[in-house]
Parts: sequence; C-alpha cells; structure tokens
Amino acid sequence: MMRRVTNLYIVKSMFIGLFFFLGLSLNGQEEIIEIKNGSFEDVPHRGDFLGGGIISWYDCGKVDFPNETPPDIHPKDFWENTTPPSDGKTYLGMVARRNETYESVSQRLTTPLRGGSCYSLSIDLCQSPRYVSASRDLNGKMDSGKTNFTKPIVLRLWGGSGYCDQRQLLAESTPISHSDWKTYAFNFKTSKEFRHITVEAFYKTPVLLPYNGHLLIDNLSDITMIDCPDEEFAGIAYPEKQEVIAAVIPPHKRTSKKPKKTKTTKKEESKSSTVASVSGPKPSKASPTVTKAKPSAKKRILAELDRKSIKKGQTINIEKLFFQADTSAINDDSYPVLEEVYGFLNENRDVIVEIGGHTNNIPDHAYCDKLSMQRAREVANFLVNKGIPLDRVKYKGYGKRKPLVSNKTAMGRKRNQRVEIKILSMDS
Repeated sequence: MMRRVTNLYIVKSMFIGLFFFLGLSLNGQEEIIEIKNGSFEDVPHRGDFLGGGIISWYDCGKVDFPNETPPDIHPKDFWENTTPPSDGKTYLGMVARRNETYESVSQRLTTPLRGGSCYSLSIDLCQSPRYVSASRDLNGKMDSGKTNFTKPIVLRLWGGSGYCDQRQLLAESTPISHSDWKTYAFNFKTSKEFRHITVEAFYKTPVLLPYNGHLLIDNLSDITMIDCPDEEFAGIAYPEKQEVIAAVIPPHKRTSKKPKKTKTTKKEESKSSTVASVSGPKPSKASPTVTKAKPSAKKRILAELDRKSIKKGQTINIEKLFFQADTSAINDDSYPVLEEVYGFLNENRDVIVEIGGHTNNIPDHAYCDKLSMQRAREVANFLVNKGIPLDRVKYKGYGKRKPLVSNKTAMGRKRNQRVEIKILSMDS
C-alpha cells in the first residue's frame, strides 16, 4: 500500500513539474528557433563538383540543376571576389544564371515553424564588384570568355516540409547591388507548419530574360517568434539603417485607407477601380483596386474561369491579353484579365495551372518556341509576383505546334497567337 502511494506521489509530482515547465515556456518572452551555421562557417572552397558541401546546409542544386556547380564559401579570392566577411571567418556566395538556373541551400529546423504564427529574422547581404566566371546560354553554349556576374538579384526565403521544398515564400529582399554589407530584417507569417527553410538566390521579377547575377550572404540569425500585428504583412526586407524595418504589406495587397473614408458616387467608384499591373515605376499601377466595384457592375472577361464549371484538363484562352509585337512585354490594357486570373487562383488554393504560350506559323520553329515560352513565363511571373506559389503555376511554350484554326488568313493567325490556362490539378 505504501509503495502504491509513493508511486502516485511520484506521478503527481511529474505532472506538476510538466505543467510548470509548459507554463514557463508559454509565458516566456520569446520562442527562438535555431539556425545551424547561419554564418556559413566552413573551409573556403569553390563551388565545383569537387568542392564538397556546406556544413549544416544541403545544396538544392543537386536535385534541381545537377549539371551546375554548387555555391561557394568565401573569402579566398574565388571569382576575383575579395569582400571580407561580415561575421566570423567565411560566408556564402550564390548565383543566378542566364540559362535559367540558380543556387539555393536548405536545412531542417531544430523546431518547426508553427502554422499561422509570425516570426522575424535578419541576414547580412551585399554584392562584390567582381564575380567573374564562365557562363552559358539557354541552349547550353559556353561563352568564349569570362562573365562578370554583377547584375542585382534578390534573396528569397522559403518554408517547406522537406529539403528544398518551396511551399511558401516567406520573405524576399529588394535587388542587392551595394558592395558594403547591410543587415536586412524580415517579418513573415506562416500559412502552415514548416520543418525546413531554404535560402535562394533568384532574379528580380518580373524578368523578360534570365541573367547572370550573384549574392554574398552572411550572419543569418535565429528565427524569433513575434506577436502578429492586426494587419497582414509579408517578408519584404529593408536594411536596418533605414527607418522601415517592420512589417510591410506587399504591393499586390496594399490598399489606400483614405478612399474608404470618402463617400464616392457610383461613377467615381467605377473610375477608381483601375486594375493593378506588375510592380513598376508607375505608382498608379503598383497597387490593386483602390475602391472595388461590385461584381455585378462589371462584366467578367473570362466567364469560363468559374469554379462551378471548370474541370481538370480544361484549357481556357486568356482573352484581352496583348503583347508588344515580337516581344513578351505585356501591354498595359492586359492587366484587367490578368487580375481575373490572379483572383481566381487566389480564391481556389487547390488549383494548379499551366500557362501555355502559342504562336502562328510565320516564323521558324526556334523563334516561335522561344517567343511562346517567354510570353507564358511573363504571365506566370505576374501571378507569382502577386503571391501565387511557384508550385501552383507552371509554364510552357508550344510554339506553332498546336494551332486552333488554319494559319492561311490574318484572322486565323491572330487566333493562333495566344496564351492559355490549362487546369492541371484541382480537388474534386
């Protein structure tokens, strides 16, 4: 009997201790998730096939681009880069290439990021005046000489459920062009639980053609949980020396508060509902509708793009989508229909689509393949830049292989030169 009482006492004490520990954890000031080797400390080595990996980090290029070399650990005058470290003895150098390949590294977190929670972290970034290496084009042809990879590119941080998995774009820097180290602070909110984080060098989007650029990365901090603000925010970073380092609403989700306080007529509402374009130098097209008109007030362009009527495998022509002649530059009057596509994908998170580009039969196959791919990619870039995850938007150029009608007439050639949405996947 005495032994039984003693055992019950021990169990009770354990439970009290457990609840006491949990109480301390929940009431603590901060929850910190460790980043292993955030300063990228390692033996300096070039990112070649014999250079080995990076301590605590997995090279995503092994899977994504197996024919390309891994990232570099500096400094040791590799690629004519002589930039000293920001923290510790070494740092990471990553590139984006004009053959549509780019570098990224990933690691499993010691503690997962909780879904629906807000976090902050910081990282030091810069670019070297010299980063000279070999380069090849989209067809795999090597340049005759060396290329200086100095065009500005951005840093992206991804959350995922496995190594190199890109489930949610947590944060993205501005294009990095400064040669002195600057600390960038990111705030972000997770959509679900993530056990892995990926650090990626990527192009400034939207981009017509990929290009050669590089980033130097050092002193990635641990991840700290923070209180979520009342307003939604995303990880767009600014150097700490600037006043704005807190949460910043991405361009496609910004709305002006002033119009909401001002009574407007129906005519004024119609005029103010200008559809947003890709972020650019024109302020009037950098943000979405200031005052949204009621759905019944404006006829939809893509009536077919309706959840109730679409099905897997269906292809829908994107009407009212126009490009400048012989380029992939989207005309300004095309953004209303692109906003419709974005709105549909944003509301239907289970839908995965392919953006397919098509041309008429006048140019040769090589030209048609390239132009159709570039136009499809430009539309995909618009959607991704607005916030649709990369894994939900595929793109492909079909050239002149799939005409809708005969190319014998001008009207037929015009119909065949198009961009389509194909529904690849959706929940029933």
